[in-house]
Amino acid sequence: MIRQIRALPVLVLAGLLAACDGQSHDPEAQPARSSSAGLPSGTTEAGEQAANVKSAATGQTCIDCHGAGGNEPIDPTYPKIGGQFRDYLAHSLQAYRDGDREHALMSQQATGLSDQQIADLAAYFAAQPSQLRDLRGAHDR
Repeated sequence: MIRQIRALPVLVLAGLLAACDGQSHDPEAQPARSSSAGLPSGTTEAGEQAANVKSAATGQTCIDCHGAGGNEPIDPTYPKIGGQFRDYLAHSLQAYRDGDREHALMSQQATGLSDQQIADLAAYFAAQPSQLRDLRGAHDR
């Protein structure tokens, strides 16, 4: 009985932490919630539309360079962004837009984006299937 009582606070804490997570791990279950980038909630539907809008600055869409779902870049030096962490994508776009990160094309591409558009784009690309790989075990090859 004492063991059960001692385990109760741990179970309650675990339940609270799970409830406070605030994110569904199924991207279709609900729209993405605000991010650590301080953005409003984004939706995959609006992000998909935004990914296909040509930038006034470059005449390009996100899809033109990163490919369908962000996984088919037109150049091997362009990153695959499909399935990337939503917050990483949002922070990157904000940094390009605000001049904190520089790239000849991306800085221009992001200049006119609103916080809502960035949140939507991040939600869309994060919800795509991932072809990202990490380097764990790369030294064993």
